[in-house]
Amino acid sequence: MTGRRDRLRGRIESLRLVAAGVVGLAVFALAWEALVRILDVRPFVLRAPSKIVPEIFDDPRFFLDHTLTTGRHALVGILIALVCALVIGAVLATSRFLEHASQPVLTLILVTPWVAYINSVVIWLDSGTPPVLFMVAFVSFPAFTFGTVAGLRSADPSARELLASVEASRLEVLWRLRLPSALPSLFTAARFNIGLGLAAAYFTEGAALSPAGLGWVGRRAIAFNNGDLLWAAILCTAVLGVIGLTLVTLLERLLLGWHVSQR
Repeated sequence: MTGRRDRLRGRIESLRLVAAGVVGLAVFALAWEALVRILDVRPFVLRAPSKIVPEIFDDPRFFLDHTLTTGRHALVGILIALVCALVIGAVLATSRFLEHASQPVLTLILVTPWVAYINSVVIWLDSGTPPVLFMVAFVSFPAFTFGTVAGLRSADPSARELLASVEASRLEVLWRLRLPSALPSLFTAARFNIGLGLAAAYFTEGAALSPAGLGWVGRRAIAFNNGDLLWAAILCTAVLGVIGLTLVTLLERLLLGWHVSQR
């Protein structure tokens, strides 16, 4: 009975999270519309939602296809970054020297204006999907690595001593203790990387010389001075970000129900 009640409470809480997100988006859209109308913002500066949404519904299949392409690019790139960060972060967590030696390099990746060298990456990897995945994974890697190292190091010392007393292998300690301890840090990094990864996907698609993705739509809109099309592409990218953050939040509640942050 208690387990069923807890599951029901969890589902209600998940629905509340989704409802809160919908309400937040609705309030934001209304404020945006009011700002444009009250201040009489010129169309080439900012479009109102009432002008952008009809542009999307004029050809919903077109925007859906390109939105799914950008979403796939961002998701695959972020997953590649996560896998690489878990492997490298596990190595860095074993040595303070390696950790401190890698920090300047990871920081350089974060602070360097990566938009400036997207064209070089496209020339290097050729047009299409490869440069997009590379850029998304590249810019997402540092945050995941920092989160992995900090999370693996945060494992409870008492639990480590207990596993050592039963002669648990390093792999067992990593799987049963260190990785679960790193999950909160990784979910925090994932929230950061959703926005960063979508931005990398958008800008790289615009330079990848391939007619696919919201970045290509936005670049074409700029070339033809089509403000409604440009803002429609931006809005679709923003919706992708909201969906991604919502899914991360729901997954966090599912996997971290035992953690104090979710109680």
